[in-house]
Amino acid sequence: MNTKIILTILVAIGLLNSCRQTVSTDTTNIKKGMIKVTILYPNGDGKTFDMDYYSNKHMPMLESLFGDSLKKLEIDKGISGRTPSDPIPYLAIGYLYFDNLAAYQNSFGPNAEKIREDIPNYTNIQPVVQISEVI
Repeated sequence: MNTKIILTILVAIGLLNSCRQTVSTDTTNIKKGMIKVTILYPNGDGKTFDMDYYSNKHMPMLESLFGDSLKKLEIDKGISGRTPSDPIPYLAIGYLYFDNLAAYQNSFGPNAEKIREDIPNYTNIQPVVQISEVI
């Protein structure tokens, strides 16, 4: 009898969980024609990078500054080069997605100084920035 009750409860919990909606902060699909801003932080002797600060303070600051014009944000943390024994070519790579170039320019321009001033808080690396169109 106890086994039947436990099974019934487990089935009920499973049904309730299957009815829950999953909430995701990533509501935007990357689409052809969008602008992708890639920020690369090359590795090298004496170069430092604080991933905790970057992911928990700097990138959320960008989300706040850019508002609705920023459609998606991603971060890669380098772990190795071509093989596990090869050095990491980039300590980190950040990706920012916008609907178009004007949206990026209008968001970045007024905030450029504040963004640049925050860089020394997490790295001594001069980032390499590439602006691309999603194909």
